[in-house]
Amino acid sequence: MFGVMYKDDFNPLNTTKDLILNDDNSCVENHDKCIIGGSCNNQAKGIGITLDDILRYEINRNITLKNQPLLVKMSVALTIIMFLLGLVNSILSLLTFQNENLRQVGCGIYLLASSVTSLLTISMFTINFWFILLTLMNSSVHRGGCKSIEPLLKLFLYFDSWLNACVAIERAIHVYQGVHFNKEKSKRFAQWIIFILPFCITATIIHEPLHRNVFEHPVKENIEYETKIIEINRWCAINYSRAVQDYNTAILFIHLIGPFIANLFSALFIIFGTARQRSLAQASQSYIAHIREQFRKHKRLLISPAILLVLSLPRLIISLLSGCVKISDKPWLYLCAYFISFTPSILVFVVFVVPSELYRKALKESFRTWQRRIRR
Repeated sequence: MFGVMYKDDFNPLNTTKDLILNDDNSCVENHDKCIIGGSCNNQAKGIGITLDDILRYEINRNITLKNQPLLVKMSVALTIIMFLLGLVNSILSLLTFQNENLRQVGCGIYLLASSVTSLLTISMFTINFWFILLTLMNSSVHRGGCKSIEPLLKLFLYFDSWLNACVAIERAIHVYQGVHFNKEKSKRFAQWIIFILPFCITATIIHEPLHRNVFEHPVKENIEYETKIIEINRWCAINYSRAVQDYNTAILFIHLIGPFIANLFSALFIIFGTARQRSLAQASQSYIAHIREQFRKHKRLLISPAILLVLSLPRLIISLLSGCVKISDKPWLYLCAYFISFTPSILVFVVFVVPSELYRKALKESFRTWQRRIRR
């Protein structure tokens, strides 16, 4: 005998509504925005929206990229553009900070490392995008990629942010110590920080690969009273307990707000500290006048971290949104927010090299050196 079970009432106009199970173990696709999977095998979404969530219902399975929706094609184009911009950014930054004169202090070493980590970040961003795209198009997920790609992306992203914060902190220390600033000590300290920092960041996000897994949802249909699996949908899913979710949120705040606070307070210390030193040496001008002068001179030290924070805020916002948000209503909004949040990784050259006359001169010198090498 063939029969079905319903949770509440049977609606003859919509026979799939409230359907739970039938005697042939047939499962119905669940379109609840809080759940992925179906009536027989599902998993509740946690807090936060991932690229997987944004693209999941926009990509048509088993169809070539050429025939995918406009949003998917635009996301491919944006990914390629961001990778190329990131590549140019890193090459120009590497050419600048490979100059030995700039690496006589910790700042140059931090920025050289940041040139590398920004390239690694945008490369992992590109790999992550193509991994998700191909996964959703072909319904095939590699467990190793599911567990490792996103955590590696976060590792490089956080590493890059903290390196930029280290630059600001060292500049503040330089102002504080003045002529007593020890360049050799600064270099050794920077090398140790660059070595230790990745391990510290990894320790804070080690829970991620442990809670990431491949979720499989077999889509079944009754064909002539016989249940058949017509396809198997696979997703890379995260399943946090309440305690782990709270910890993950705290870590997210630390890695986003921490570097911003370090940049902001270091910039303010440089401005007020320099103004105080000038006011003691030049008593003819008031302390307030010196502060105004230093604000005009160092305003980029305040503007740069503010811009980076604003660009990073979308990542914080979408990471804290409820999993029950109906992304399909505004997929363009969430996709743009996701892409914008990674733009700081392609702005090292713009933020640090372009405003600095010293760094621009070092870049020109590097260009001349490479031209002489090519001509030989």
